[in-house]
Amino acid sequence: MPTTSPPRNTDELYQALQENDRRPYGRARTVTAEELADAAERFEEPVPLVHALFELQEAYTYGSEPRKSPVVFARLLTLFDEQPDLFDERLRHLLFWRFKWVAHALRQLPEIPLTSLRQWLTEMRDRYEKAGLGLQPYYGQAYQLAAHLGEDTDLAYELWAGRVRTQLSDCEACEICQRARHHLAAGDDERALRVWEPVLAGQESCQEEPARSVSYALLPLLRTGRADRARALHLAGYRGCRRNPSMSGEVGRHLEFCALTGNEARGLELLAENRTLFDEVDSPLDQLDFLTGVEVLLQRVESLGHGGLPAAGPSGRTWTVAALRTEIHARADDLAARFDTRGGTTVHTDRRGDRLARQPLLDTLELTLRPRALDDVAPAAPAAPPAARPASSDEPESLPELIVQARASEQEGHPDARARWARLRTLAAARDYTHPDDPAVGPLVRLRADLLSDEAGLASEKDEHALAASLHEEAAGLYEDAGRPGDAAVSRGCALLAATQLQVEGTDADEAKTSALTAAHEAVVRLHEQTPGLAPYQEARLLRLRATALGLRLQTSRGEQHIAPVFAEVDLLETFATRHDLAGQLSGALLLRASTHALSGDLPAAVTGIDALLDRLRTHGPAWHLPRTLGLRGRLQLGLRDAETAHANLTEALRLAADWPAGTSDTARLHGDLAETCMHLGRPDEALRHLTRSAELDLRTGSRTDAFCAYANAAQLSLDLGRVEDCIALLDSLLAEPDVTAGELDDRLVAQLRLTRARALHAGEDLKAATAELVALAAESADWDDDPGSHAMIAAETAVLLGESGEFDRARQAAGQALAAHARAPRYEQLSSCLRELARLQAQRQGPEGLADARAHLADAARVADEARAAGHVPQGRSLDTALAYEHGRVNAYAGAYEDALAALEKALALLGEPGPETDGAGEWAECVRLAGAVEGIYLERPVPALTRLDAAVARLTALGRTEETEPLTALAARLRDEE
Repeated sequence: MPTTSPPRNTDELYQALQENDRRPYGRARTVTAEELADAAERFEEPVPLVHALFELQEAYTYGSEPRKSPVVFARLLTLFDEQPDLFDERLRHLLFWRFKWVAHALRQLPEIPLTSLRQWLTEMRDRYEKAGLGLQPYYGQAYQLAAHLGEDTDLAYELWAGRVRTQLSDCEACEICQRARHHLAAGDDERALRVWEPVLAGQESCQEEPARSVSYALLPLLRTGRADRARALHLAGYRGCRRNPSMSGEVGRHLEFCALTGNEARGLELLAENRTLFDEVDSPLDQLDFLTGVEVLLQRVESLGHGGLPAAGPSGRTWTVAALRTEIHARADDLAARFDTRGGTTVHTDRRGDRLARQPLLDTLELTLRPRALDDVAPAAPAAPPAARPASSDEPESLPELIVQARASEQEGHPDARARWARLRTLAAARDYTHPDDPAVGPLVRLRADLLSDEAGLASEKDEHALAASLHEEAAGLYEDAGRPGDAAVSRGCALLAATQLQVEGTDADEAKTSALTAAHEAVVRLHEQTPGLAPYQEARLLRLRATALGLRLQTSRGEQHIAPVFAEVDLLETFATRHDLAGQLSGALLLRASTHALSGDLPAAVTGIDALLDRLRTHGPAWHLPRTLGLRGRLQLGLRDAETAHANLTEALRLAADWPAGTSDTARLHGDLAETCMHLGRPDEALRHLTRSAELDLRTGSRTDAFCAYANAAQLSLDLGRVEDCIALLDSLLAEPDVTAGELDDRLVAQLRLTRARALHAGEDLKAATAELVALAAESADWDDDPGSHAMIAAETAVLLGESGEFDRARQAAGQALAAHARAPRYEQLSSCLRELARLQAQRQGPEGLADARAHLADAARVADEARAAGHVPQGRSLDTALAYEHGRVNAYAGAYEDALAALEKALALLGEPGPETDGAGEWAECVRLAGAVEGIYLERPVPALTRLDAAVARLTALGRTEETEPLTALAARLRDEE
């Protein structure tokens, strides 16, 4: 079935070829190219067929289908021999260029005899000589064949490298790669890296460079002690070859790099991302290169004792690391043997053996902002509980002792309770479990209730309120069956609060939220009063629930009338806990009191209360409350704008938290708070480390939404810091997570990750990839009926990137979508900026021909400015009218309409007004003066008034002490005087 509508004429054919050229290489592009070549056959004009065949050969070449590329080229060569006039100078150049492509394709296929490879090189030489072309490209191919065979490489290298380059020589970047690889094969890492430097530094590039060179340079960089450079190039270079069938060998070398630097987990992640290469790569030589790199990785993982881990292999079955390595080993050995049989050597087997014999070059090298270990990619299983801190007494040996101590720890609030419940959960789930017949332990139904209550607590910590409510209700029923009405009351109270929190999350009305929490408090009070015979620890928990409900109400409403009721409940809890010597509940009461002061806006009183609590905890305990309490003190100090003290408190909290299981102290939050504090202190790199640590801890505890939010902040911060490749690598890793690809994570959060990735790609000058990401995101966000404002923003950014790509028709369509969404949810400044930038780009690229369309964009921007003014919108910076006037000046200047440009700039200057001692915008005003002076003095050839304007501006700025802004004005004035 055709993937496109067949073109009805040659104009449509050329348009379809152009559209196909924008697609990434792979089966979709190749199938379309095949269809277009078939369609071109039906037209009477042969020239369109030539274009279609060139496109088809390119699709086969870069889609890793070397068996088909020579067939298409043979057809082109026949057309050239029969009708040379069909080939203009560009097409003729293209034809002779692609002789090299065919030579490359034939080397890829072990079934092609060596004699045929040599015959093709002879054909290439004869054709070049007959056409009067230099032979350096021929000798380049002869060298590559020698390197492939491992024979006479030095002579072949001299014959090629010593010749003068021609127009048909490979690009500088590709030839540099070949020369560097020659020295690398000779064992000279330093010389290879010196040769590679122009490519690795980005001074020379092409479609596959520097990605190809980077993949070969990674290990030499490590061997010569340049680990940081290798890390940076790995991130950028891998992005240039990921999922690309024609660069599968490069992907294999990145996997090998991961295996040899202690990044086996990242290697498995990248392997999963490139799983399609097992099926898409039809080049045996590329397969051999790729499979060997994969085997290096799998061999390393297996040697570390993780052969049972899941691994991404060929489609059709589920693989483990060990099984996949066995499969790959056989396939790659067979391929190497086939190439060696053709060449009559053992070179490919030997090279493969050398790679497999390599030992790790570094124990560890942190490659990304998301460092992962092999344990992090283990098969999905219930998370193991964190190791418990040793209790004051030895862990119980017998089951009855374990149950009794778990309950005692739970009543005390001791962190060891969680690990003990986890141990009991495992024991009780075993088929041979026998419940103790011991009065001190009670019936099995009570233990089941205890375990459900613990699970409910875990769910509450993850804000899984529906699950928590359900588990608490089930536990309450079992406690009733076990004759434990007090425990049942506590579980029902917890269920009430969890259900209310779920209800509050589901409504936007603050009044409804307040009412729900008031009702929850009243219900818990009734439950408390109607349950006789409560033990002190049970009554304290119900009092704590009562206070918590009112604390949540205050947090929601921030109403002054809700402050005193919280303090009243806290007083009850504090008095009760003191009377019954419940240290944990007393600490909780004091913490609630401090939090209530903070919620009411009295931060000094909150700090005073926290300080008193800290003194008590250090003297009387419980010690495990110290990290949380110090964490709150740190947040309070941050609120008081004392970031240094906040940093000290939070750092101390983290130090103490290390003595306890992670869930005890909410360590993830401590890292998150430290990240915020570090930003206030101007330490963004330290903040980035804390953000990623916070996200990792949230992931380990199953709080995936919180983890992805933290990672999203880390990605944005890394982008703000200019660490573009770090940002992209982090986002690529996150977007490949199973719950993301399965659509299970919140779609808006995923969209934010993708939006940041598109911006990072743009910052990394990968305009094509950035545009593709934004176009897809704009299409998806068009269905966000509940959030048209976000769609307006995304569509506006998409329009600008399309404009930067020169696709102004598509840019106009995207801008139209942005305007339509803006009409429902205004985004004045974003839309104005988008339209002005599109106008500038079109005038700059197309000159006078683009002026009409550019002015149309500015007319739309003027309507947005009118709407903003009517709505009373206050812009963040300069007014939209001022920005619009300035852009009219630039657009008209680019298009040669200089009188209109000068008039617009005069208007912009009038709107800006001259800068004063206390006003901002001197730089903007100076730039407007400079552009007006250039238009007037250079393009309109009126140097005298232009100089008057410039001299007056320089005097004004000098008087204000803004000498930096005067420099471009002084330079322009000097130029005008020189030209006079």
